[in-house]
Amino acid sequence: MTDAVISTDIKEYPILTRGKVRDVYDLGDRLLIVATDRISAFDWVLPTPIPGKGKILNSMSLFWFEFVKDIIPNHLLERRADHYPEPLGRYADILDGRSMIVRKARRIDIECVARGYLVGSGYKDYIELTAQNPRAPEVNLYGNALPSSLRLAEKLPAPIFTPATKEESGHDRNISFDEMVRMAGESLAGRLRDVTLAIYSKAESYARSRGIIIADTKFEFGFIGDELILIDEILSPDSSRFWPADTYAIGKNPPSFDKQFVRDWLEQSGWNKNSPPPELPDDIVQKTLDKYRQAYEILVG
Repeated sequence: MTDAVISTDIKEYPILTRGKVRDVYDLGDRLLIVATDRISAFDWVLPTPIPGKGKILNSMSLFWFEFVKDIIPNHLLERRADHYPEPLGRYADILDGRSMIVRKARRIDIECVARGYLVGSGYKDYIELTAQNPRAPEVNLYGNALPSSLRLAEKLPAPIFTPATKEESGHDRNISFDEMVRMAGESLAGRLRDVTLAIYSKAESYARSRGIIIADTKFEFGFIGDELILIDEILSPDSSRFWPADTYAIGKNPPSFDKQFVRDWLEQSGWNKNSPPPELPDDIVQKTLDKYRQAYEILVG
């Protein structure tokens, strides 16, 4: 794993955050975001990296930022490491292809989730709601009225907006739109909902034309002055559920272009999820990297 970037150490700038995947440095009025090859599962950062994963995630976000800039501006300033100001130039071999310099924004602490298909936590909560009132023709999922007859992985009548709180530890918590209004105000909540669904609809239509279904995805937004902008990563296998359209079927959880190989192996490894996770075998690392590469090649070329 000598070609993997597990962590970065840029001594000239303070580290702002070191997340599960990204290292973020404070450049004053700008940020340097570096996508490492770390991978997480079940709220743990795993000891084994996926070499090259960070470059794939970074490149996909750059592609999508350009693709949806007619809907909303984003925080990107520079993507080329050889154009970075000194002293970052001396780190170009590490930063090239896996980093970007962005404008510093005031982050809105709400995850903006778009769902086009019934899967994941949405499906789990939907099943609980239908069980509570099995004769009801509709259920209310996070403020969205849905038929009570939907099955796993079924396409929703229309994409829905399901915000979530950003939790410092553990899983984010799904909330209703009304709760989001109480947190952010009616005007901003409505704006975030509309922009989220517009981005999802455009991206999902494009991806579908390339043979990939985007089942759901999440976005983050912030303000620079009074301007609402798109921030962080977008529409990557780490933040979205990508399904191959040719094997999609209602009633079963389709294979996805993400870290499912990692999750499945961990589930079968005997790891209790309460202690440091084990090293991943080489074949699981390679299969996971192949999935990320495949998604990138299909969507971006």
